[in-house]
Amino acid sequence: MFTPRPVPVALAGTLIVALVGCTGADGDGGAADKPAAATVAVLSPDTASAAAATIAGPAPSSSNAESAAPESSTRKQTALLAIPSIGVVNLRVVPYEGTTDDWAGTRIQDRGVAASPYGDEGGVGPGEVGNYLVTAHRLSAGGPLRELPSVDEGDSVFVTAGGKVHEYKITDSRMTSFRSERSLAEQRAAVPGSPGKRPTKAMITLSTCATPEDDAAGNFWRDEKGNPEHRIDKIGVLTSSRAAPSDK
Repeated sequence: MFTPRPVPVALAGTLIVALVGCTGADGDGGAADKPAAATVAVLSPDTASAAAATIAGPAPSSSNAESAAPESSTRKQTALLAIPSIGVVNLRVVPYEGTTDDWAGTRIQDRGVAASPYGDEGGVGPGEVGNYLVTAHRLSAGGPLRELPSVDEGDSVFVTAGGKVHEYKITDSRMTSFRSERSLAEQRAAVPGSPGKRPTKAMITLSTCATPEDDAAGNFWRDEKGNPEHRIDKIGVLTSSRAAPSDK
């Protein structure tokens, strides 16, 4: 049973209380006795929007995302994720070599942060052409992406890495099945949903479990890591990249 406790989080000179705490096993790949990490503030949408504006800084002079591509790879750099519409700011995204929701990725998610695979079966880095894959728990380990299903088309997602802020706009939703190799290939494809297609845009896939939906439908299948059959994915396209605001 999730028991929240208030944790002060400093953001843009304001003291904000985020709810984090311990959680029991919930079929989302989390451990029953593992405390959630206090690494993300889940705010009200209005407060999160203001926080995201601080993160994003001034608007770029051009919205041409292709011209703002990073000069060097950010695949191995820890990033910060913000989704203002659901009150998520400063969620750490830890990169690892592998594929979505493998053992290495699950262990990262169990720490209460997000995980991003790269390599032959993974994705690209923030702002790079291809599919930037980000996964995090919905129920266990503090549930940093518990509200992901309510993210709508047109909502902004900000990823800060390598001294830049990359803004993606959500364009689509899809469901991934762990029991279908084709479905997994579509999730992990360089162009989400289209395995084998050559990417021409920088895209993002945000993914979390569909445990409540599967359970409600009477589908109690679990893999060896405790994951339910389905994942809820939100797909976005890069619209701009700009220098991250200076702390000075």
